[in-house]
Order: sequence, then structure tokens, then C-alpha cells
Amino acid sequence: MEKFTLEIIQDALVAAGDEMFKTLERTSMSPIIYESLDYAVGITDSKGELLAQGNGVTAFLAALDSVVKATLEKFNKKNPLKEGDIIIANTPYAGGGTHLSDVSVIYPVFYKNEVVAFTVNKAHWTELGGTFPGSVSTVATEIYQEGLHFPFIKVKSEGILNDSIIDVIKGNVRLPESTLGDLFAGIAAAEVGAKRVISIIEKYGLATYKKAKNDFLDYGERMCIEALKEIPNGIYKGKTTIEDNGFGEGPFPIKAKITVTDTEFIADFNGSHPQVKGATNLSFSGLVTGCRSLFKAITTPQMDANGGSFRPMKVLCEPGTIVSAEAPSAVSVYYEVLVTSIDLVWKILAPLIPDKLPAGHMRSICATFISGIHPDTKQFYIQAEPLAGGWGASAKHDGNRGQLSCGSGESYNIPIEIREMRYGIQVEQYTFHNEGGGYGEFQGGNGQYIDYKIVSEGAYVTAAFLGEKTKTWGMNGGHDGSYNYFMIIKKDGTKQRYSLGTNIFLEKGDVVRCVTATGGGYGNPSNRSEEHVLLDVKNEYITKEEAKEFYNVG
Repeated sequence: MEKFTLEIIQDALVAAGDEMFKTLERTSMSPIIYESLDYAVGITDSKGELLAQGNGVTAFLAALDSVVKATLEKFNKKNPLKEGDIIIANTPYAGGGTHLSDVSVIYPVFYKNEVVAFTVNKAHWTELGGTFPGSVSTVATEIYQEGLHFPFIKVKSEGILNDSIIDVIKGNVRLPESTLGDLFAGIAAAEVGAKRVISIIEKYGLATYKKAKNDFLDYGERMCIEALKEIPNGIYKGKTTIEDNGFGEGPFPIKAKITVTDTEFIADFNGSHPQVKGATNLSFSGLVTGCRSLFKAITTPQMDANGGSFRPMKVLCEPGTIVSAEAPSAVSVYYEVLVTSIDLVWKILAPLIPDKLPAGHMRSICATFISGIHPDTKQFYIQAEPLAGGWGASAKHDGNRGQLSCGSGESYNIPIEIREMRYGIQVEQYTFHNEGGGYGEFQGGNGQYIDYKIVSEGAYVTAAFLGEKTKTWGMNGGHDGSYNYFMIIKKDGTKQRYSLGTNIFLEKGDVVRCVTATGGGYGNPSNRSEEHVLLDVKNEYITKEEAKEFYNVG
């Protein structure tokens, strides 16, 4: 069998993943999907091994294959899948689950009565019911308060849509049109991927297809093992904290022990704090996907993701911790714990491989949910989006400014024009801030201010900005960065600062100021050239006073 043919099939699978990605982007109805790109798509083999994944949220790297494997556990030989079946799932505690808002669509691909692949996507639905708009709460204490739960159910059976499920969704969410639109967009993307898989098999034959996908998986494993050899062998430890659980309690420690050999990478989180009251919990499947994100960044960042490239990695943790939470714990702001866990492994390994990992970044999704009645359309709206901030400096360059966090991957911020058209807000300010920090030979990237002025008669905000008490970390003599937080500025000028908040009432004219952190600096500030410092002052990345105090310039 020609090697060229195998590589063409592998590339065709990757192209099919990209086409699925574009299909979901172009057919969805929620800005968090079609603008922010808060989703991921992929193709697995018949056993759930990841063959291809389109660009998207890095936090879903372990989600797509895991949700297929969990589907196969439920729909086994006693209850087999049939051609035309489509499953939806959002279980947080299994199958690559994160929180209820992230819904997977799983499509078994049949060829001559045999399951030959699965196409799958996972997207953040803006509204899925629950106590508060946006299906997110920093004060939830159990999953039942966080929205609808789809425990691997068939939305289509043998090609026939289950109208009862559609009715249940329609009757339990605040934005039924966009929620159902996102469901059908996910189905469309999966169907497109299935057609492409079938066309590959029809062109090259089933045996050749299976040979190509096995070679692809083995190649991914070999490349990862080669990359592991560049990381010093050893056992490395560290710990961090989750500052708050939404009830003013904390901090809660997370511990990690990283073992690196020439053939294996083990992340052991045993000893972390038990799961907490509140929604700052992460399921074990979420922990695995976080570790995969960091592992890929230090091994094969340029290679298309596939299941083989994760074979050398293992994640360990006893059940029931803050990073391996079990039912019925609340998990709607899981992403803050996810990013913190990634950041911990990152901080442990960065001194060993400074050419691959920079200093600490904003370490929060800073997801913000604002809801109310639109002043023009009189329709209920929910703005939901991640925010951008500063990344840490590296051994070679300054930190990036205005980038989303490590958990967001290929996601983007929502354009101001879309925000102001769709929601009852006005963006008063969107700028890099200078709240200090990140000084070094290479300067940490600046965080941002974004001010939302409420123009509807009233609104509510829910947000989670962990890092309000913990600065981003500097490296090799570089200074720590700054903090994440949000602030309510009332019409009368009074201000209240928050890290976590749920359904805070806002009057017309009030402002929500979101502040994302500046990244950590790298290297001794005295080694930064005067020319660079003066340029930083000119660009207002630092002040004249900071230039004098920290760089002795001016």
C-alpha cells in the first residue's frame, strides 16, 4: 500500500474536520459560537479514538473521543446504535464532560451496516435553563440548579427527530430559538463530517481507510515520545489555590506531581482539596482535557491532534476532589478550575523548558454574562463571552497583549458592533490598562479594561474572575503581573469590586468594568534596553514613573 495514499487519507480526515468546523460556525445562532468560536469538532474511529479535530476550544481536547467512548458504553451490544441515530450529551462527570452548557452531538457513521467512525462536536449553548440566565451560577450548590441535563439521549432515532426532546428544550430555556438553532447546527456539522468520511471510504476502500487511521494514530504516538525526550526526566511538584467558592470560603489547594520519562508523562493531582460547596469544581474528565492542552503545547503543538498523540500521557486523581468532582456537585464555572490546573502544571514545568513555556498569563476565562430586555426589540437577551487579557513574557519576547486564556484556544472576543446590536449595552471603553506588574527584561502583556454601560431599563450580571487576589507569576527574575476582577460602577459613582458574582442587579446607566490581568515578566528588568522602555512609555504600556522605578530609565 502506497504511503502517499495513506497520507492523503489522513489529510482528507483533517480537511473533513475543518469543514465540520466551518459548518457549525456558519449555521449556529449564538454569537458565542459563530463569533467567539466556543466549540470543537472532530472525527473518531469506531472505538472512539480521535482521528481529527478542527481548530477550536483547547479545553475540549479530551472531550470528543471521551464522549464517543461513553456513548459506546451506554449503547453496547445489548442496545446497539442504528443508522440514523444521533445522540446528545452534556454529562459533566463522564465522557469528556465539562458543564451542562457544553453540549455534544454524536453521530455514528455507518458503511454497509458497519459503524466505521463517529463525527462529533461540542459547543457552548448560551442558554440551557437553570436558576439564572446563561445557565451559570457562582452560588449553585448542585447540578440541578444549572440547567437541563442530557445523559446520552437520542435526539434522532433511525433518522426520525425526537419531537418530545425538542419540546422539552423549548419549554425549559429562556432563548429557545437560538438554543434549538445551535442544536440543529451541531447536527448539520456532524452530518457534513459523516458524508466526507463515507466519500473517503468509497474512494479508497474500507481496508485502506482503516490502515490509514491506524498509521495516523501510531504516528501521533511516535512524535509525542520523541518530543518527551527533550524534557528532563524527573519528578516535579507544585501547588496552587482556588481562592473562593462563591460563598466567601477558601482558599482551596490544588496539588500536582508531574513525572516525566522518555516514554511517559504522568500528572498526579492526588491530595487536592475535596470538592466544594459552590460551582468552582472540575470533573475528572475536565481535568484530563486540561492536562491534554498543556501536554500538546509542549510536545506536538504544530501537529494535528489525534488520539495517538495522547497515549503517553496519564492523569491520576482520587474521586471527589475539587479537580475530580462527582455528582451532584455544581460545576457551571468549572473553567476557572480548569485554567488554574493548566496553569499549575505550566508553572511546574516552565523552568525546565523556558523555550516552550512563558511566564504566567491571565489564568481566568473571565466569562461575563449580562442579561436583560433589549431597549429596542423588547426581547430578552443574554451576552455570554470569554474576555481577553495579558500573557506572560518568554525568554525571547514580550508577552502577548489582548489574548484569550489558555483554555480558549482558537476562540475570539465578540466584536463591539455585535454586542451593541444584540444586547442592551454600550461599550464605553475597550483598552489596554496599566495597573502595573509584569516588569522584566521581557515585559508581560498588558491586561484590558472593557466597560459595559447598561442601556436597557435594568440588567443582571454574572461573572467569574478568579485571580482577584493572586497575581500572574513572573519567571527568572521577572516581576509578577496583576489581577483579574470586575467592578460595578453605579450611576452615583459608587464602586464595588468582585471576583465572583451571580445575578447582580444593574440599573440603566450603571457600568460593569471588566479588568483582566497583565501577564508575568521574564528576566531581570535591569536587562531591558532603554530603547524598549521608552517605547513602552510612548505606547502607554507603562508610565514614566514605572519606567523610573523599575527600569531606572527617565
